[in-house]
This record gives sequence, C-alpha cells and structure tokens, in this order.
Amino acid sequence: MQRHDYLIIGAGMVAANAVDGIREHDKTGSIAILGAEPDGPVTRPALSKKLWTDPDFTYEKIWMTPEEDEHTTLYIDTRVESINRDERTVTTASGEVHGYGKLLLATGGTPVTLEDLPAGDRVLYFRTVRDYDRLRELAGSQRHIVVVGGSYIGTEIAAALVQNDTQVTLVYPEEVLGGKMFPPSLASRYHQSYLDHDVKLLGGRSVESGRVNGDHVTLSLDDDSTLEADAVVFGLGVTPNVEIAETAGLEVDGGVVVNERLQTVDENIFAAGDVACYPDRILGRRRIEHVDHANQSGMTVGHIMAGSSETYDHTPYFYSTVFDMAYRAVGTLDSSLDTIEDWATPQEQGVVYYLDADKVQGVLQLNMDPEKLHEARRVLADTSEQSEETLIGRIEIA
Repeated sequence: MQRHDYLIIGAGMVAANAVDGIREHDKTGSIAILGAEPDGPVTRPALSKKLWTDPDFTYEKIWMTPEEDEHTTLYIDTRVESINRDERTVTTASGEVHGYGKLLLATGGTPVTLEDLPAGDRVLYFRTVRDYDRLRELAGSQRHIVVVGGSYIGTEIAAALVQNDTQVTLVYPEEVLGGKMFPPSLASRYHQSYLDHDVKLLGGRSVESGRVNGDHVTLSLDDDSTLEADAVVFGLGVTPNVEIAETAGLEVDGGVVVNERLQTVDENIFAAGDVACYPDRILGRRRIEHVDHANQSGMTVGHIMAGSSETYDHTPYFYSTVFDMAYRAVGTLDSSLDTIEDWATPQEQGVVYYLDADKVQGVLQLNMDPEKLHEARRVLADTSEQSEETLIGRIEIA
C-alpha cells in the first residue's frame, strides 16, 4: 500500500488547481492524483473554444502538468472502485491500495449517451482531449458532421466546426436556438448568427437512435426523418460521478454534499468541482459544472486540506463565445423568468437581468469587459425588489 498526505480522485482541472492550492500552504506533503482518463489535466474549455478559433492558442498550452511538482504523482488509466473510510484507503480497479491523510473527490461527470449508439471513431460524446483529437481528424475538407445538443458544448462545437471547413447540422430541442436561456430578441439574434455562418439548424428535434455504416453515420430523429453524416458529436450534458461517494456512505443529493469548507460528512474527505453540491453564499445550495467553479473550488479546497481556515465563498460565473457573441453570466439564465434588458447596442452589447418576483436571479453580460462581472455579483447579492427604474444603467456597459 502507498500512503499519501493528500489523495485526489479525478485528474481534471480541479485536481490541478488543488495541487497549486495545497502547495501555497504545504510545500512538501506527498500528493497523488488518480485519474480514470488516459491523460492528465487539461484546460477543458479550450477543447471546444480556443483550439478551434485562436491560432495563437496552440495544443501544448492545454496541459496543466501538476505532476511536474516533485512531490506529486499522477496515475492515469486508474479507476477507483471503493473508499474505506475507517482505514483511510481507496482501492483501484486493478487492486492497488492507496492510503490518505486527506482525500479529495474531484470525479467530475460522465457524458449522457444514447443506449444503442456507443462511442466510437465516428460517434463522439464530447468530453476529453482524446475526443478533441479524433474530432480534429474528422473535421475539415467539407465533411458533414452532425452536432446534437443546444447547450454549451453543442453550440460551441457547431460554431467551431463550421469555422474549420466543415459542413455542420445542429440538432437541438428548442424551436429557437438559445430560446430556453435568452429573452426572445437575443435568442433570435443568436439563432440567426448560426444561419449566417451556414450551420443547418434542426430545432425542436432530437436523435432517437443511430448506426454506423462504415465511414458514415445514420441518425434517426424523433420526427421519423434520418440524417447521413461523416460523424456525429453529442453534447447532451453529464451525469455526476457520485457512485464511490454513495458506496462509502457519504451524503449525496444530486452531487456529493459538502459544507462551506467543501468538506463532506467525513472530516477527512472533501469534494469540489462538477461533483460537489455546495452552499453558494448568494445562490444557495447547488451543483455547478462551469470552469470558474472548477478553478476556484479546486484552489480553495487545496488551501483548506492543507490547513487553511478559509471557506469557499466564490460565486462562479460561466461564459461562452460563438462567432461575434461573447457572454458571461452569474446566476440563473432562464427565459421563463421575467427579463429586463439594458443595451448599449441592441443585442450586440449590454446586460440582461433575470427576475423572479421582482428579485434578480441571474445577470448576463454580452460583449462586455470581464471586469464588470463583480458588479453583476453585487446585483445578484442584492435581495431587494428591483425594476427597470433600478436596473437600467446600474451596470455601466461601455
């Protein structure tokens, strides 16, 4: 058995940030990262964003390399099967046993898949750097790739591919792309931007099944139509990887339940990132899958595991950039809520506030200075009733 001062299950962005956080308080404690994937931590958002659209952001820049720390060991292709809380050990699928002083669950999530269409060379449930590598091989030369899903991954991949010499069809459940998130005027602008870039949009539809035929994929949609393509990429969301936490008797409620110090019911076990259900100081208890949360909760939990008395009091933002539309937001973006729009240029630059019972639940900033996000958090933290009179002009747009 190998014993470590700090043991991290999951080799993603949370793990890399946690190592940095630990090292700010403990320079020499032994750290081990057990990752189920065949690669170490990467800046995952770049896989659907900058690597496709920014020629200055090259492949070697995605690697986070926490293993370069002399007291940190990275184990790849290593899946943890169980946790023994009494012995403070974990056992891997290959039977290896690792002991820990402090344990961090940074297990992330697994992509949602279709039962009868397994992942393969031409069927990608986009998540990992290997998925990016394969999609790069498939893209270009005006090949036809179907992207399924209208949320962040689907819309970003569709935009990325069409800007890289690829014919793209995007299949998504809303009638108007972005219609569940944006108010109608902004959703219409968002939808049109894809049409303007020659993405074929199939709204109000979903993929029910599919099959691979040699070098092509055939997809059957819920309206009885079919699509033929060179490949298909799914972005249907993820399911949090909570199984080992449940088996170990930790509290799980849509994610691993933690307190304001990212600590589970076991004082020696912590959780952060996608898998953690934590008490946000503004938004209340929730589970968040965005990169800002991975970075900030990873760094903070590293501090705490290494002895800091701090709490996790950061409210994460999320962002996306497609074509000429770059938005950042905090809170809940739901078009069924009341919205108040404050534009410098209509649907080009401005702020959208989302309200329920006259109280702000979310703030979206389109094509604005990222430094303005702290003002959005202040608005979100204000629990008093709001109106057009109090919100228009509250955040300076220019």
